[in-house]
Amino acid sequence: MFAKLLSGLMAPDPAPLPDADARLALAALLVRIARSDGDYAAIEIDRIDRILARRYGLSPFEATALRRDAETLESEAPDTVRFTRAIKDAVPYDDRLAVIGALWEVVMADGTRDEEENSLMRMVANLLGITDRDSNMARQQAGGG
Repeated sequence: MFAKLLSGLMAPDPAPLPDADARLALAALLVRIARSDGDYAAIEIDRIDRILARRYGLSPFEATALRRDAETLESEAPDTVRFTRAIKDAVPYDDRLAVIGALWEVVMADGTRDEEENSLMRMVANLLGITDRDSNMARQQAGGG
C-alpha cells in the first residue's frame, strides 16, 4: 500500500493524488513535524487525531487509524525535501495551505516552538509552495503568535 503511494509520489511527473492518498500523505507531514524535535508527545498525537477528524469528517477511530497509517508512511518516506516536493506537485494549493495551518497546530500543541520545528516549518512551507505571508497567517491562526 505505502510502496505504491510513495512510488507514485516520487514519479518524475506525479499525477494528482486520489483523496485518500492525499489525506495519508498530508497526515504523514503532520507526523513528521511532530517527530522533528525528537519528542513525539501524547499531546501532539492527540492534536493530530483531532485535526484529522475535523479536517476530513472522521470519527475518532477513523482518525486514529489514519494517523497510524501516516506514522508508517512517514517512517518509510524519503527525506523531507523529496517527500514534500512530491506532495506539492500532487496536491492543490488550498489543501497544502490548510495543512500548513494544521502543522502549526501540531507545533504549538506542546506549548513550545523548538528550533528544529521552526526550521522544518520554514522548509516545508517553502517546499509546498506556500508563501511566507500565508504561512505566518496560518501560524497566527493556530495560536503561534
